[in-house]
Amino acid sequence: MLLALDMGNTNILAGVYDGEELVCTARVHTAHWRTADEWAVLLRDILSMRGVDVSGIDGVILSSVAWPVTDALRNGIKLFSGIDPFVVGPGLKTGLHIAIDNPAQLGSDMVCNAVAALAAAKPPLIIFDMGTATTMSVLDQTGKFIGGAILPGLVTSLEALSAKAAQLPKISVETPDRVIGRNTVDCMRSGAVYGTASMLDGLIERTEEELGAKCAVLATGGLSERIANKMRRKVTHAPALLLEGLRLIYRKNTVA
Repeated sequence: MLLALDMGNTNILAGVYDGEELVCTARVHTAHWRTADEWAVLLRDILSMRGVDVSGIDGVILSSVAWPVTDALRNGIKLFSGIDPFVVGPGLKTGLHIAIDNPAQLGSDMVCNAVAALAAAKPPLIIFDMGTATTMSVLDQTGKFIGGAILPGLVTSLEALSAKAAQLPKISVETPDRVIGRNTVDCMRSGAVYGTASMLDGLIERTEEELGAKCAVLATGGLSERIANKMRRKVTHAPALLLEGLRLIYRKNTVA
């Protein structure tokens, strides 16, 4: 079995593959204070709780955008599994042609998403990953990664709004029935959900104008389904896109 881990700034998404089948997932907080021993116990217990026999894990791959935590997590994985994981970055084969100013600057999460998207759909492609930040990745008609956009994530924006505006409360992210809110909370939720959906629709339109072609659009990340459902463009919701990219990259680096 393969353990694939996507470590973001807020959460870590773990997935276990038996061959090509994703048999379970789990999500934990990206806690900067945890030691390697704590990561080992936490991962072992969570996977066991999901019914995974951890002794059957024979491969591990990790994508991380939270580098201060990477070493502790990597050492924790070694402790509970005995395996030194692959870490997506320079030196690991991905098969992705990266055509940006400095390919080394491209986040491993965006690399994994692009690899999985190319396996699932025909380019040109737009990929939205909605987490602490919302990223847009663009692959041209030949499948080259040519760039994208980075903007504040939905929850990040709401937290900033509440922090800077004294009369606006902290709220949960829910979808109101109407765009026109009739109270403060519904107005904030409308702006967050419908505003984000409209913004992404606009980014798609402008990106397609630059490319001169219609794109297939995929969305992943914690809040992606909620936003994709309110977008006017057709969007394929792919919650396990990054994990699938990790699986494909692992295979590229282990199968002769």
